[in-house]
Parts: sequence; structure tokens; C-alpha cells
Amino acid sequence: MGCYDCCMRCLGGVPYCSLVATLLCFSGIALFCGCGHQALTETERLIETYFARNLQDYITLAYIIQYFQYVIYGLASFFFLYCIALLAEGFYTTSAAKQTFGEFRSTMCGRCLSSSFIVTTYVLAVLWLLVFAFSALPVYFFYNMDATCRTIDILTETPASINQLCVDARQYGLLPWNAVPGKACGMTLSNVCKTREYRMTYNLYIAAFAGAGITLLALLTYTVSSTYNFAVLRYLGRKGIGARC
Repeated sequence: MGCYDCCMRCLGGVPYCSLVATLLCFSGIALFCGCGHQALTETERLIETYFARNLQDYITLAYIIQYFQYVIYGLASFFFLYCIALLAEGFYTTSAAKQTFGEFRSTMCGRCLSSSFIVTTYVLAVLWLLVFAFSALPVYFFYNMDATCRTIDILTETPASINQLCVDARQYGLLPWNAVPGKACGMTLSNVCKTREYRMTYNLYIAAFAGAGITLLALLTYTVSSTYNFAVLRYLGRKGIGARC
């Protein structure tokens, strides 16, 4: 066998779909976890500076933010290991399906492991769909806030109507109803929207939302490629008896 044929044979065993899904998953999780962690920190700073004067008003929010940041650490570690496991499983199933190593040698344990990965990845995709929807909530909040600020900038010649335009953090459940001031109105709100902290937080939430979408796409790609490879393994299993564990 020549060098070219050997290279083609090795490349034939590469699970390209799983490889692309792994890269998507790594980049999506990096965006979601990194940007989400920093966005939560900046959100706490914005609430503390402009929407609450008393520590007791936002202490619950601070604990929730800290809890979500710990969850982000766990998600990053879990998906890093799980994506590597899925990539390894993709190499196994692709090599067996394409008979890269000669005769077909898919074991019963290997097929059971592949089906377990398919079910687990499908469940993760459904759960991550909820995370994707949840990550849109802060983007929606900041979008409404930005739209209100643009309206204020347009109506700068009528101060009376400007003061009636407010963003109330209590309406979104970020603060208790007895929090003071709990909201920002008029030019105060416009000045908040012009700060670097606000713009950076808004952009970080958008990046985290995009990262959640990329991760969801990666999980769906994993599910499709793993299901296809498993179906091929089942088909080849009817033609040749693989070794059992």
C-alpha cells in the first residue's frame, strides 16, 4: 500500500461531522460560559450602582448570580469532557462503519455504548434548548432598556414626557418591590445607557446567547451523526457477527 492510499485510508476514518460538532461545542461553551460569567458580574455592578441603594435590596440577587457562576464552572468542565467522549465515540463508530481497520469488528458493548450516547445527547439537546431560551431573557431586558433610552434621546425637547419613561428592575424580578429606587427614569436612564458598563454587559449577554445557540447546534449535529453511524452499525451487524464483550 502506497503512502497516498494509507493517508486516504486514515482520513476515511475521521468523523468529520463529530469533529465539526466538537469545534462548535467548544466555541459555543466558551462563549456562553466566559461571556455569561462576566455579564453576571457586570449586572450585579449595574444593579448596585443605579437601581438599589441598600445592600439588603439586592443581596438575594447577588447570591443567585454567585450560584449561576458556579453552575457555569460546572457546565464548562462537563461539556469539555463530554465533547471529547463524543468525539472518541465518533472515531469508533466511523471507523467501524467504514471498515477502516479491515473486517467489521463492532461489539455488542460498542453498540450499546453508542445508543447510550445518542439518548444522552438527545436529552442534553432538549435541556439545552431551555437554557437557550433562558439566555434570551437578559437580552430582552437590555433590548427594552436600550429602546427606552433611544426614545428618551429623541424626546429630549420635552422633559415632562421624558421623566415618565422608566425601566423598573422590580418588574423583571431582579429586585424586591420595596427596593429603592428600583427604577431609572428620564435622563438618569439615558446616562446609564451611555456608560461603558452598560454597553459591555449588553454585548456580553448577546455573545452568551449566541454561544448557547452554537452549543445547541453542536448537540443536534452530534445527535444526527451518532444516529446515522449507529444505524450503519446495526445494518453491518446483520451482515457480519461482531465480537461480543
